Amino acid sequence: MSAEKFDPKSVLDSLPLLPGVYRYYDSKGDVLYVGKAKQLKKRVSSYFQKTNISPRIRLMVSHIARIETTVTRSEAEALLLENNLIKSLRPRYNILFRDDKSYPYIVLTGHEFPRLTYYRGAPNRQHQYFGPYPNAYAAKESMQLLQKVFRIRTCEDSVFSNRTRPCLLHQIGRCTAPCVKLVSEEDYRADIRNAVLLLQGKQQEVEQAMRAAMEQAAEQQHYEQAAVLRDQLRALYTVQQKQFVESTGSATDADIIALAQQDGLTCVNLAMVRGGRHLGDKSFFPEHAEDMEADEIVQAFIAQHYLNRSVPPLIVLAAEFHDEALAQLLSEQAGRTVRISTASSGERKQWLEMGQRNALLALQQRLMQQGGQKLRLERLRELLDMPELQRIECFDISHTMGEATVASCVVYENLDMRSSQYRRYNITGITPGDDYAAMRQALTRRYQKLAEGEGARPDLVLIDGGLGQLHIAMEVMQELGLTDLALIGVAKGEERKAGLEQLISPDGTAQQLRSDEPALHLIQQVRDEAHRFAITGHRAKRGKARTASSLEEISGVGDKRRRSLLTHFGGLREVAQASVEQLCQVEGISKALAEKIYQQLH
Repeated sequence: MSAEKFDPKSVLDSLPLLPGVYRYYDSKGDVLYVGKAKQLKKRVSSYFQKTNISPRIRLMVSHIARIETTVTRSEAEALLLENNLIKSLRPRYNILFRDDKSYPYIVLTGHEFPRLTYYRGAPNRQHQYFGPYPNAYAAKESMQLLQKVFRIRTCEDSVFSNRTRPCLLHQIGRCTAPCVKLVSEEDYRADIRNAVLLLQGKQQEVEQAMRAAMEQAAEQQHYEQAAVLRDQLRALYTVQQKQFVESTGSATDADIIALAQQDGLTCVNLAMVRGGRHLGDKSFFPEHAEDMEADEIVQAFIAQHYLNRSVPPLIVLAAEFHDEALAQLLSEQAGRTVRISTASSGERKQWLEMGQRNALLALQQRLMQQGGQKLRLERLRELLDMPELQRIECFDISHTMGEATVASCVVYENLDMRSSQYRRYNITGITPGDDYAAMRQALTRRYQKLAEGEGARPDLVLIDGGLGQLHIAMEVMQELGLTDLALIGVAKGEERKAGLEQLISPDGTAQQLRSDEPALHLIQQVRDEAHRFAITGHRAKRGKARTASSLEEISGVGDKRRRSLLTHFGGLREVAQASVEQLCQVEGISKALAEKIYQQLH
């Protein structure tokens, strides 16, 4: 059914004045847009009655061939459903933010001697969590600084429970070695309390407590303890000089959302303040936001970013926020009031100005990168005579002498690598080392669904390999009825040097581009990413296979002894890290067998 034939009247007449979610589809069945409404009838009707809608929305309406709606019990429930559908369906006309994996936290575990560690995922009530941090670098740097000051253990429980002498971290002054009782439980607890206070932004309290303890130790002539506290105070002072921007006010937890727009590109900058300390920021570049207003973009970001994720008690914006239903839903989700306010003056205004500067800087860097990518893509289009070239997929095979064969497929689209669309294929049922069979299996699995009408269609498929691999790709496409897909083989040059690659066409002709040719740089970028993705998967698969089989291959280690080893140490990796003396402590493991196990695993 064509878009012109669609008559919305019958649908609009049947819609209720109730909250819900609506979805627009085109004639191919692809979702165009997902939205929520307090009253479905009024909201959906407005798309077909407005005369002052933007060209983008007018174009979307012209493609609508079907409308689906879902009635919900409340506007809040509609918000949640809308957010889930946007993330799963990724509609063409919605503002889309990358759905990042969970943010990192710093964790102090609930053990007798708590452990300092890095964590992603849902918090567990048994432990203390600090964060979230905007990125792994910020979290791990804070951990290193805490180690310098308070020397808290970071080792796994299985290692901690089986040590007989201090580890290297103790020797370099990064751990007090509670594993071998070189620090009392009371002193270790004091370090933990001070670390918690520092993570909460209470630096002055930490300094006062440590200075008082140092003076008391000196008065009691416990000079060694006083010297340790003195060194900790010095380290704390150094940390404060290196630490992120500090708040001059109270120990606030807040997120600051700033926005910059330039040349059709939008950047949303999220800065995180925890315990009054500015931990860092992260930039997001939404899709489909070209002609959207700033308040629409920020509202979409808040919904997509915070629903079903940790929310701080304060969110600071540049402009007023009017979606009361979303604000109320965030408060219900957090179990406390979440304030969304503007930064009119003072420290919040400074935070926001810093966020806006960072957003503009990130935007300018992205524009420069895209300028280079545009040049590369334009040159490749000219070279291949493919003016509509947008989406490139590339395949590579990785194995070690036929072991643990893995194929990769990476995607380049809209001037960037699209990691969320990457795929790996574990290759089975072939002769080890047969790259042709591996390539055949990967291509067949990748494009079988495309032949059935599902999935995104690439404009160009790159095959990492020579004419043989390219012929395999041609055969697979012939079998699947996809002979119109453009194929190019990328053969490594002499001595496998970068810049000497040859591009092989299906007719067998080979072309070598100049090493400074932008089109070649784009091909190298995509090919190298396919290689990296394949070899990373291969190494993980190989390592898992080798570790899993290593104990079974040792004569004298049957099921019972293998279970005893795994139970005692907590896992295969810990068994491999154990010394001969530690292996001997396991029931049923003699010294001779322990030495045999150690030699086999090393």
